[in-house]
Amino acid sequence: MSYTLIVSVAIVGLFLFSAIRVLNEYERGVIFRLGRYYRTKGPGLIIVLPIIDRSVRISLRLVTMDVPAQDIITKDNVSVKVNAVVYFRVLNPQHAVIEVEDFLYATGQLSQTTLRSVLGQMELDDLLSEREKINAQLQELLDQATDAWGIKVTNVEVKHVDLPSEMQRAIARQAEAERERRAKVIHAEGEFQASARLAEAAQIIGAAPGALQLRFLQTPSEVATENNSTIVFPLPLDLLRPLMGMPDTVGGGKELPGGEGKSS
Repeated sequence: MSYTLIVSVAIVGLFLFSAIRVLNEYERGVIFRLGRYYRTKGPGLIIVLPIIDRSVRISLRLVTMDVPAQDIITKDNVSVKVNAVVYFRVLNPQHAVIEVEDFLYATGQLSQTTLRSVLGQMELDDLLSEREKINAQLQELLDQATDAWGIKVTNVEVKHVDLPSEMQRAIARQAEAERERRAKVIHAEGEFQASARLAEAAQIIGAAPGALQLRFLQTPSEVATENNSTIVFPLPLDLLRPLMGMPDTVGGGKELPGGEGKSS
């Protein structure tokens, strides 16, 4: 009798040991009973009947998948290598087990083919400058394709674009030419603004002749402070007439003490 009790206890213990499962908070168990889908259990303690039930454990955490570098020929016939990273998670464990054999492998292969298909329809300049648009398009296409598998693709990021060496040199020359063009445009714009200011200054000076004389007198002091050298600076005759008592008309007769003039 004791042997029968020991055997019974051992059988019950083995049954409980094989039937009890503990699932973490981020895990779910898809239960198949006699080959048919029964229910999804978890998290916590679950019972899986030996021989009758089969459990498939699925993680609901965000998965980060690295897409290997793909050889891509762009729309303008440039060969590049592009790699990316895909972020996704399982929302429906039942579909992730039933609808696809290995959802991780399937998602990785789909990411590679989608990356080649989308980037192959773009030119190189768009590939280098419109990363956000490309990422959004890849995310939308992958999310639509994996929706039937119970998978949600949250984000896709293109990490690196490997260009051929000759294309890198061509892009460098193009960037240098663009910088030179901008420098010339900025210089021409500065010259235009300076000429416009000079034209305005000329109009102001033309309206007030005395301003020209004041500017003329200011110039020697500015030159003397910058360069320590002797400068011979001619003075306009109009400035000396008030000091010398000369008539306003150049070449006119000089007045004599008696009021009579003598022509020169």
